[in-house]
Amino acid sequence: MWFGIGLLVGALLAGGTAATVGVLIQALLPVWPRVVLATGVAVAVAARELRLVSFPIPENRRLVPETVLRRGPIAGAFQFGTEMGTGMRTYSPSALPHLMLVMIVLVLPFGWGMAAAIGFAVGRWVTALAASRFPAGPTAWAARWARYSRLVVGMLAVVVAGFVATALLEAVS
Repeated sequence: MWFGIGLLVGALLAGGTAATVGVLIQALLPVWPRVVLATGVAVAVAARELRLVSFPIPENRRLVPETVLRRGPIAGAFQFGTEMGTGMRTYSPSALPHLMLVMIVLVLPFGWGMAAAIGFAVGRWVTALAASRFPAGPTAWAARWARYSRLVVGMLAVVVAGFVATALLEAVS
């Protein structure tokens, strides 16, 4: 429970910061340059997710240190969740959260940015919960994930593409 609350707090901190910056950028820049830039990023990320191109994404290539977990079951779980929720503390297997961050800054209204942050936290929580409660254990979960990850990421890319298209249409209307 505390891990999930931490995820939500971290995601809302990151999403709120991006949404606040987005309010400023959206007020200063005309809509068309923002939409063109957002569309270019969306196309590049989609190509990366479909493995048509390869390029690195910003990520902190290390795990959350074990010392966090030694802080106790509540404080440790909350801090671990908060750090994971920001999306800036660990590995990033997909560029979709980066795309969402760009959309929050360039085209999404503040409330949509906060909704995206909540969705990010829920997605991370569900994944962690599924892995920890998988009947055959976390190792079997990892093997199953390896088998189906491309399908799942593809489905997520379609969902994010729909979200992005909706945001872009809203921005130009």
